[in-house]
Formats: sequence, structure tokens, C-alpha cells
Amino acid sequence: MTNAKRKPVRVWVDGCFDMMHYGHANALRQAKEMGDILVVGVHSDAEIEKNKGPTVMKEEERYAAVAACKWADQVVPNAPYNTTVECLLEYNIDFCVHGDDITTMADGTDCYQAVKDAGLYKECKRTQGVSTTELVGRMLLMTKNHHNHRKNSIGSDLSGVNPQDVGSFSTPAKVSHFLPTSKRIVQFSKGIEPKENDKVIYVDGTFDLFHVGHIEFLKRAKELGDFLVVGVHDDQTVNAIKGVNYPLMNLHERALSVLACRYVDEVIIGAPYSVTEDVLTKEYNVSIVVHGNTVTEPDLDGSDPYQLPKQRNIYIEIENPNNTITTQGIIDRIIENRFVFEERQRRKNAKAILEAEKEAEEKCSF
Repeated sequence: MTNAKRKPVRVWVDGCFDMMHYGHANALRQAKEMGDILVVGVHSDAEIEKNKGPTVMKEEERYAAVAACKWADQVVPNAPYNTTVECLLEYNIDFCVHGDDITTMADGTDCYQAVKDAGLYKECKRTQGVSTTELVGRMLLMTKNHHNHRKNSIGSDLSGVNPQDVGSFSTPAKVSHFLPTSKRIVQFSKGIEPKENDKVIYVDGTFDLFHVGHIEFLKRAKELGDFLVVGVHDDQTVNAIKGVNYPLMNLHERALSVLACRYVDEVIIGAPYSVTEDVLTKEYNVSIVVHGNTVTEPDLDGSDPYQLPKQRNIYIEIENPNNTITTQGIIDRIIENRFVFEERQRRKNAKAILEAEKEAEEKCSF
């Protein structure tokens, strides 16, 4: 007599996933570990506007970003902001997972009260040191004039910003409380090696504010071979090449975001800006170096960073997708609507303070 095949455990996670970052990815990773199939509900722009304020990324962009996360098996667009038992039943869900922070509706009620009461709720640990609110805060410290001011000075910061230009909010730009550990990198890594006859593809870049433009590029690059290696440049190099405001996310924040992408097999953390012999042969035998058909900034010595792969005829340029968002485009959205996002930041910060006080009161009551 054989045992009946075990029914796969279906897990539900929902959220805004605005400016999808490694904190979002880590929540999906933890949820996936609790079951077999991870179904991710993503709220519409209208629902988020009503309960939290305006989003930076449009809903189609957010749907695509979640779908590209390697732990997501299914994406449900236009998921209800208030998670219901009926919704879980519709998608044959065994239980819902959310981070160990409080999430409320516009009226202050708990979004997950119904599924908690039904015994269909589990928690995962929230990733400290990153949030969409913090990333928006970093961009709000860029006035338009200051943002366009380029300065090749390693270690430059935002000292030229007039505080009166940025409004009142609590999260300063370019400050990260993220403490990288080898454990987190291992958790995000696929931990695989290319097979003997695999064609290894190499791409590199900053990958700041990791977004659907990056995702589409990586997808197209992966289609050219079997094993995709991504080089992520270090903070000092990006700052020197691109100017005073960059990068908005530090090296490990950017590397984890790239590692979470389903098309990526390996990441070189702190890859050299120019493609070197070591990059091409030391760890992997790179068959093709791929870059988008955008203008490439020269290295600090004025040289072409892709000179070596071009000499070896292993350099390929691919068309960037039309009408796809860029890092610059995300920053422009914030700057052009700065007063709207400053007000959003104030509301979210005030809400967070109230929720923290409420949580502290509940703990004291026990």
C-alpha cells in the first residue's frame, strides 16, 4: 500500500511591493520556506492610494517586479487591501504570511484581523533597515538642481543640499541601517555552478533602485546563454563615475536585489568597472559580455570599460525595451511630485509612531 501524494502547501503573501527591494524579496523567501507554492497578491494603485498614499511605481510595474522574484510562483493582480478568508479560499490557500509589523486600513483596523481570527495567519520576520519610505526619503533629498550637478569625487555626499529644499521628513538620504551578513547572501544565492558546456553570460552595472527595466534587460541577457553572472559595481566606483548623488542604495542592498531576480545565477559583488581578464576567466569562462545600447560612461582613466571583450569579439549590445522605466525616471517621478511624496512621508511617519505607541501599550498591559 502506497502513501497518498502529499498536497502542496499553498502560501499567500500580499502587499504593495512599491519599488520592490530586498526587504520585499526576503519576506517572499521566508514565506516560500513555509510551504510549497507561493501566491503573491499585489494591490492596485487605487487601493494603495486610498489606504497609504500614492505609489512611486505603477501597478503594472509592480506586478512585473514581483513576478520576476525567484520565490514567487503566482502573482494575483488587484488583490484586496483588506485580506479576507474568501480571497484565500478562492486561490486554494492554506494560510497567509505577513511580516511582524502592524498593517492597517485607512480607518486604523488591522488588515489581517479576519484571517487571524480564522487561524489562517502566520508571521515572518521583517527585514530591518530598508523600506520604500526610506528609499523615497533618500530621493527627496535631491533637489532638481542639485540632482543634476555631477561631481567626480570619491566619497562625495549630499552636503550641498539646502535642508529647506527638502521638506520635513525623518529619513535622510543615502543612510542605510542594513548590516550585511554572509548568511543573508547565502539565503539569496542559488548556490549553483554552470555545467561543463553551459554558455556563461556576463553583464555588469550599478542596478540602483532595482526595477523592471533592469529585470527586462537581465531576462534578455539570460536568453543568450545558460548561466548569467551579474557584476555589481561598488559604491566608491559608482560615486566617482556617475556623480555626487549616486548610488542611492549601497553595494549590498543592490547585490541582494539582483540576487533575488529569477534570471540571475550568480553575482560578483564589487565588480570592476572595466571588464578585466579576471572577470572573463578567473571564476567562470565567460562566453559573451552583454550591455544595453545606452551611452556608457568611460572609466576614470578615460578608457572604454568594454575594450577587452570587444577585442575578443565576445561583446554584444542588446536593445533596451521601449517605454521601460529607468533609475533616472524613478528619481524624476519623486522630484516632479516632491510635495505629494513629502506629504506621504509625513503621514506614514506619523502613522508609524502611533502604531509603535499602540504596540507598546499592548505589551505593557500584559
